[in-house]
Amino acid sequence: MDDLWKNRLFATHAIAATGSVTLGIAVTYPLDTIKTLVQVGSGSGKQLTTAKVLDRVRSLSGISGLYSGFGWLALGRILGVGSRFGIYEILTAFYKDGREDNFVHVSEALLAGIAAGAVESLISSPFELFKLREQVKSASPLQSSSSVTGKATVAPVIAKLLRGYSPDNKAFNHSVGLLSTLATKHPNMMGALQEYPWMITGSGRPPSVYDVRRPSDVISLEGWGALWRGSRSGVVRDSVFSGIFFSSWQFLHRAMLDWKAVGMHPSPRSDEEIGPLSPLGVSLAAGFSGSVAAAASHCFDTAKSRSQCVVLPKYVAMERQHLKWSLPGNRFERITGIHPADRNLLFRGIWLRMARSGFASFMIVGSYFLSVDYLV
Repeated sequence: MDDLWKNRLFATHAIAATGSVTLGIAVTYPLDTIKTLVQVGSGSGKQLTTAKVLDRVRSLSGISGLYSGFGWLALGRILGVGSRFGIYEILTAFYKDGREDNFVHVSEALLAGIAAGAVESLISSPFELFKLREQVKSASPLQSSSSVTGKATVAPVIAKLLRGYSPDNKAFNHSVGLLSTLATKHPNMMGALQEYPWMITGSGRPPSVYDVRRPSDVISLEGWGALWRGSRSGVVRDSVFSGIFFSSWQFLHRAMLDWKAVGMHPSPRSDEEIGPLSPLGVSLAAGFSGSVAAAASHCFDTAKSRSQCVVLPKYVAMERQHLKWSLPGNRFERITGIHPADRNLLFRGIWLRMARSGFASFMIVGSYFLSVDYLV
């Protein structure tokens, strides 16, 4: 009977956590879409604003375009946030072991959060890739459908790697005489050039990011490693975010407990004697912590988003590996995965991410407490 009750209690908390994460994502997802498009669409000489992004998405995809890729992010967040809080609880359990009071120092919360964020990043990275490319598609003009003749002349390599994509034949014909390394008397010059990996699009450039958004297309053209593209900046981002989130939340939680204990007589000897805090106060503390953590980790979020918005065929990646291609930038940029060309773009959309993270954290924690109270 006790095992049945424990299993039921665990299932109740799991359902409440899943529902709260989904609700928080659903409410704040339009902000995430706008933030992502501002990050990947801005350049050194081009500044995208929220109004421009909204007008573009509304004109090309409608209001529903703001929710493109929602399913990918919801699934990734459920797994990622669950692992973040789960690992954090496991690590802090070791810190609290042997203490009379269930007390965790801010420094301990910081270290546990850093480890939990790194694991979360590795779990949620593939889902973020598909989510981002669906969001980019919502702001990209629809290309005209290819004719039957165009589809019939698709290069054999690209036909196998990326179904349904038709190369730019005009650009391809123009570049036949420029990029050929074959003999000029080759019996089938165009067919031979089409077999070259860097000519698969007909223009010497990889396909557009919105043409490579399905899992099968990404894996076949870019390889399995593409699912974790930008992992350096992603791990740093989530480690910084999670560490600051949990440490600041723990600091505010401790401050609220001390404030509540001021007017109590006699003075409480433990946190259990103080009693539970208000769910609203805990939710507000979580929202504030989420905004601060988002501000501290935003530059790495921009670096990851911009790296995931690049289509890199696996043949090019293999060439870079064989040539021992070194990452550009200084040592800090190489370690954190920041491209030097993005130095002036790292803080684009920071206010959008702060608002989204703060409100989502408030919604997740608040709805979780309400769900547990209702179900249990």
